[in-house]
Amino acid sequence: MPDLRQNDVSGHDASPPRQRDRRAPRLFVSQSLATGETPVETVTLEKQQSHYLTHVLRLGVGARVLLFNGMDGEWSARIVGAARGVVTLAPDDRTRPQVFCPDLHYLFAPLKHARLDYMVQKAVEMGVSRLAPVITERTEARRVNLDRMRANAVEAAEQCELLAIPDIASEERLAAALERLEPARALIFCDEDAPCANPVEALRALPAGQPLALLIGPEGGFSDAERALIGRRSNVARISLGPRILRADTAAIAALAVVQATLGDWGQLTD
Repeated sequence: MPDLRQNDVSGHDASPPRQRDRRAPRLFVSQSLATGETPVETVTLEKQQSHYLTHVLRLGVGARVLLFNGMDGEWSARIVGAARGVVTLAPDDRTRPQVFCPDLHYLFAPLKHARLDYMVQKAVEMGVSRLAPVITERTEARRVNLDRMRANAVEAAEQCELLAIPDIASEERLAAALERLEPARALIFCDEDAPCANPVEALRALPAGQPLALLIGPEGGFSDAERALIGRRSNVARISLGPRILRADTAAIAALAVVQATLGDWGQLTD
């Protein structure tokens, strides 16, 4: 691993970065972690995170924690203070540079609590850059707890060594969500009646490198009017997810795997 602080002239030690400890807990923080290649002096955790480190993991001063904020990469930090229920850490080595998810928006009809939690976690693990709940005619759960969605997204990113948290949009009607998409963004529409039964073949017909949006409907499917609305949009790829009817949370994982393998950061499939 290159020395990411070799140009630091602020007086910090320019020795090689510390070996990354994958056993160390990872935490997402909203604070800045560095200015350029120079780490900030200290980061103060929220009370819930402080409680987790000191009372659940029973870590004390000197223990190592990995921090990320979606902007400055991942940093190794040591606990330098734990008083009055608040933990303070000092970042010292950047263990990984910042990388971002592919430009992939995930539009989905909300599910009920436990299944929505699961779907959000898996979508984050699969590398989406934006989570956008859409209300359709047959959507059962019409109110979304955005704080709960974000908590699930943060937990998935912390546990799966991701470096960014996807944007989380407020729920809106399908027509408004489609209107919000840029014309240049290809819409991948999961449709059991797609003319091409092979999703990989359908996706390969799309130009490489363009921003993407994946749309999955409710378990009752889209209404005829909604299907017509989607069909009127340009730059739409209809894909099938195979011969079986899938639950919405299963369809999310299947569709995201195909998209990432064909057009995303898993690399291009070869014949």
